[in-house]
Amino acid sequence: MAEQMATTPDYNYDYGNDSTNKSIHSNQAESPEHCKDAACVITVLFNVILFVLGIFGNGAVIWITGFKMNKSVNTTWYLSLALSDFIFCATLFLTVDYMVKNSWTFGLFMCKFSSFAMTLNMYSSIFILAIISMDRCITVKFPVWAQNQRTVQKAYVVVVLVWIMSSLLSIPPAKFREILDITTRVICYNNYENHQKTIVLLRFTFGFCIPFMTIFTCYSVLISKLRTNQISKSTKPYKIMSILIASFFICWLPYQILSVLELGRSEHSDAFKTAQQVSAALASANSCLNPFLYAFMAKDLKKKCYSFLSKIESAIDEETRTAFRATSITNSVDHRNSTAI
Repeated sequence: MAEQMATTPDYNYDYGNDSTNKSIHSNQAESPEHCKDAACVITVLFNVILFVLGIFGNGAVIWITGFKMNKSVNTTWYLSLALSDFIFCATLFLTVDYMVKNSWTFGLFMCKFSSFAMTLNMYSSIFILAIISMDRCITVKFPVWAQNQRTVQKAYVVVVLVWIMSSLLSIPPAKFREILDITTRVICYNNYENHQKTIVLLRFTFGFCIPFMTIFTCYSVLISKLRTNQISKSTKPYKIMSILIASFFICWLPYQILSVLELGRSEHSDAFKTAQQVSAALASANSCLNPFLYAFMAKDLKKKCYSFLSKIESAIDEETRTAFRATSITNSVDHRNSTAI
């Protein structure tokens, strides 16, 4: 059959890229082997841990930012991040089931949706991080404008636009997702045909390069301005954002690089396949990291009296208060400078 089939191991189906493999039918038609080897067992356990931690952690952030804290621009950003991560983590049980059974049992729609959820998570997360960086930069660089124009309603509009754009960019990978019934098993795979290069370059450009340049530029301006005016006594909120951004790039950079390197390859060495599996697991891990980064960056980490949820709320609330204080102080400094001329 002339279709292009996935050569990536099935238990990494959410991240596999495709190359021509006409022998897949004969190879895969054998009786499916359940998850017995060490690599598969470790991957299953890792995904189960991510599922539990991701659902609990992101669910906690959604509850805190959506229902417990006062609505603000900052809580809107973090609520969007948590929703994106929560949706992806909720689909991890599909991955676990597929790895254990070595057969896809959820139909074509869920096969496509699993790919859509992963890509949506990637785009929406990096877009929101880029927007947060721009928001910080504008707040510090143009405090008067930010104080008058920076509203929760406008933040909601921006978030909606981000999700619409992320959804549109996530449709092409899902479109090429297919299932194939081979005697004793069903596989869920990517059938990019001749569009793999377009999909990979689109993802690398909009899901990595452009957001990276935006974040780098904003943080360069932000750091320069903060050092000049010394407008913020607490640097913790900026450390939180820096760590969130760093964790995203650390988790996603290997996957993006390997996706580009795979273009044009017809065969994959065992080392390359292992690297793909590790990069896929690392990309998945990013979806459950953020809530714990909030907690560990909050005040009084070493004191046992504070609960996990209190730490998350403290971290987000501190950033909100510091951003407001930075705007007010910068506004005051600019006002004094203008009256002294």
